[in-house]
Amino acid sequence: MNEKILQMMDYQKILHEVKSFAASILGKEKVMSLKPSSSVEEVQRWQDETDDGVKVIRLRGSMPIPQLENVQPHLKRLAIGAVLNGAEIAQIGKILRTSTEVRRFFEQLEETGIEFARLYQLIHQLAQTPSLNQRIRETIDEEGNVLDDASPALRGIRTGIKKGESAVREKLESIIRGKSARYLSDPIITIRNDRYVVPVKQEYRGHFGGVVHDQSSSGQTLFIEPRSVVEQNNRLRQLQIEERHEIDRILAELSNDIAPFSNEIAHNMQLLGTLDFIGAKAAYAKSIQAVRPEISEANDVKLYQARHPLLDPATVVSNDIFIGGEHQAVIITGPNTGGKTVILKTLGLLQLMGQSGLQLPVVEESQIGVFKEIFADIGDEQSIEQSLSTFSSHMTNIVSILDKMDDKSLIVLDELGAGTDPQEGAALAISILDQIGIAGSSVLVTSHYPELKVYGYERPGTINASMEFDVDTLSPTYRLQIGVPGRSNAFEISKRLGIAPEIIERARQLISGETQNLNEMIADLENSRKMTEMEYQEVREDVREAQDLLADLKTAVQQFWSEREELIKSAEQKANQIVESSQEKAEQIITDLRRMQLQATTSDTVKEHQLIQARSDLAKLHHQEEEALAKNKVLRKEKEKNVFKKGMDVKVESFGQKGVLVEKADKHAWIVQMGMLKMKLPESDLTPTEPEKEPKRKVTTVHSASQSHVRPQLDLRGERYENALAELDHYLDAALLANYPQVTIVHGKGTGALRKGVTEALKKHRSVKSFHYAPANQGGNGATIVEFKN
Repeated sequence: MNEKILQMMDYQKILHEVKSFAASILGKEKVMSLKPSSSVEEVQRWQDETDDGVKVIRLRGSMPIPQLENVQPHLKRLAIGAVLNGAEIAQIGKILRTSTEVRRFFEQLEETGIEFARLYQLIHQLAQTPSLNQRIRETIDEEGNVLDDASPALRGIRTGIKKGESAVREKLESIIRGKSARYLSDPIITIRNDRYVVPVKQEYRGHFGGVVHDQSSSGQTLFIEPRSVVEQNNRLRQLQIEERHEIDRILAELSNDIAPFSNEIAHNMQLLGTLDFIGAKAAYAKSIQAVRPEISEANDVKLYQARHPLLDPATVVSNDIFIGGEHQAVIITGPNTGGKTVILKTLGLLQLMGQSGLQLPVVEESQIGVFKEIFADIGDEQSIEQSLSTFSSHMTNIVSILDKMDDKSLIVLDELGAGTDPQEGAALAISILDQIGIAGSSVLVTSHYPELKVYGYERPGTINASMEFDVDTLSPTYRLQIGVPGRSNAFEISKRLGIAPEIIERARQLISGETQNLNEMIADLENSRKMTEMEYQEVREDVREAQDLLADLKTAVQQFWSEREELIKSAEQKANQIVESSQEKAEQIITDLRRMQLQATTSDTVKEHQLIQARSDLAKLHHQEEEALAKNKVLRKEKEKNVFKKGMDVKVESFGQKGVLVEKADKHAWIVQMGMLKMKLPESDLTPTEPEKEPKRKVTTVHSASQSHVRPQLDLRGERYENALAELDHYLDAALLANYPQVTIVHGKGTGALRKGVTEALKKHRSVKSFHYAPANQGGNGATIVEFKN
């Protein structure tokens, strides 16, 4: 990607913002060296990594990567046999310690079934050096100081130093607190040349004897080591030299231990820098409320509600920006200060960010292309040194673009053809756009020329656009309108500012008929667009109502089949019980008959056909009972009483709750009030009940989950986004009525849009206590377990 476009689109400013989220030196270096890629595979991989980082932030807050130094120079010194100091070894130890912590962090995530596209592959590459980690930890602290326990000799030396220092200080304190204190400038103990001294007045220098190590700037104070502590200071100094030699020996030994692991340390440092870099991209995405864009290999760019990331998020206006596919060229027209240039820079910058693996400040389902080159001609680039005019400067830049462009290029041009005669400039702009179209490049261009409005209207593959202007407030709204060319509002603005109507009318007569017709055409297009938007909103409302009805119908059908299955199962069980009972009675009767036959005389013998007839009569018993029930007039009258009426008390079978009929929704459904909940339910789910008498005490009957027909799991896979969220809301109410402590929502993995929608809905639901992804063996992050409040 050419450096000029990166500078023109303020790409470096984005990198500096991302850099602020990196912790390590190497992570910051990786951010600042980031450049857009023209490889679809590489862009996908980078976006996968950023998406993994966003997931880590959402689940755990951040990766455990502290501020790390670049230890590559230390490793190079080790390669030539140098000895590292304590601070350098501490920095290496911090990298090895962080490697262990990061590996453990991701192993815990992996055990919980959380999936990543790229991070586990990086983590598994981290080298493990437990013995070296322990050796450094037992020898050097985090500041680079050698610990007392680094060796027995060092511990003995430091013990001797502490005792020696204590003895010297004790001797000197007896001096500064005794009678000799009057000879001192200050009653303090200090150090000069690594030896303990006291400040003595110049005139008493001979009182203490010993060695003079320093004097004050005025010469009135001498820092003297008294004769009485010289020998003790000598022994102390000798111990300090021994300590230095022992430390040097320990550091040399430890450096030799580290040297064989130089490659592993360097590799871990690079991996930690990469992880820090990924975390910085993810943290930046969170800071600007960005989402992952989809990648279009056909370079169809669709940015929904796109915002320029460098503008104030409180005031920036979001816009839908489309280019590619049927619209190879988009021509934006309209007045100055309307935001046309911001649209150009928003498209260019977001495309560069997307091809760098950064997430974008857009909404879900937005997509970017992967362009080989992005070219731009924006602003006044007049060159004084080359004595070029504004027009010449622009044309020089455009000539360079025309020479390098191809069908994998994106071009943004601001005020194409400006700076010269309007007719010639318009003709030249049209010719340039034709040439870009021949090359197959996608182009977004701004202009004031009315000829380009006609060009955008008539030329295939080209579409007009404009920046909306509010004539009532005389200010731009900064909203992009695709499909409608911009028109001049000079007459309307002048009229509102007080210009006489006759002046405006004469001005209208002076402009050409073609321009007048063009403005009228644009006005008609704007009116048509507004009507279309109104109709679109009405259609959306109708579609939303239809979707709600469809969701209700699906719920009713599900409840119907669930009830039907349970009723059939219950009927089968009862039938089996009746049959078994009847068979037992029949066998008993037959046994009695046979016994009577054996006991009877020959003339009174019970015939075999009588036994068969008895068995047959018993078998027909339950059929006769059913026929009798069907002919029972009392039961038929009771059934006729069950006619639903407004205000009737009913029992909702699917929820096991009582309710009141509010009004009839349609031919086979009623609106039912159940406490605070009002629902549309089918008549098949309702059973009339007797109205409750005035109770002395209000009792709430809670039905257990086993009494309800609501399943403990809701599967939303395959549902449309809006339908799924509506079905989720209905299901949560049903599950609460069924008194479930927790339920499982199966949303699948896919692009993550539905999962994110479910998460947002659960956050807002006031009855949800908590929710988390299911274990790995139960679906992982393809399912969410929801716990309700008590």
